[in-house]
Amino acid sequence: MTLSPRFSITLAVFSVLFLATIVHILVVMGIPLNVQHSAYDNIATYGPDREFNLLPDVRPQQEALPDLDPAMKHATCRFQLADGPVLFDASIPTSFWSIGLFNSAGEAVYSLNNRTAGAERLSMLVLTPAQLSILRENPPENLEDLIVIETADISGFALLRAHVPHPSRANALDQALLSATCGTIG
Repeated sequence: MTLSPRFSITLAVFSVLFLATIVHILVVMGIPLNVQHSAYDNIATYGPDREFNLLPDVRPQQEALPDLDPAMKHATCRFQLADGPVLFDASIPTSFWSIGLFNSAGEAVYSLNNRTAGAERLSMLVLTPAQLSILRENPPENLEDLIVIETADISGFALLRAHVPHPSRANALDQALLSATCGTIG
């Protein structure tokens, strides 16, 4: 039994389209697994973990991280909560500062600014639920002064931003961001 030429061509076209669809789906689904540069990975190039590292000023097509505001100075701190809770402390002499906490996938976990903090000084503790239960048994003296953030994400980074009201203030803000701490309780 032979197939008609028209049926053979139709079958061949559908077979090719089916195969192309399968290949396309596999390629699209495989892209996230093969992307190697996340924000968490990118900021590692700017300095050591558990320390605020100043990011370069925002220039077109040269951003250290996507969507950074050119009117702000930025510093980042990578951390691993497996190494213990992280205490963030900073005094930024500007009318507006903010800090965002992100997990290693770059998803926002928490965000805070000087207006919502109700203070000009940033004092924030980030820890896991297990670390919080241990901390409750023997709390530090200044616990009531800290903003306590509990997260299940073990790896992450903080992005500290400070508004630059005038270019003459840029160096002072750089120094303030560099003197901000991202370390252990102690």
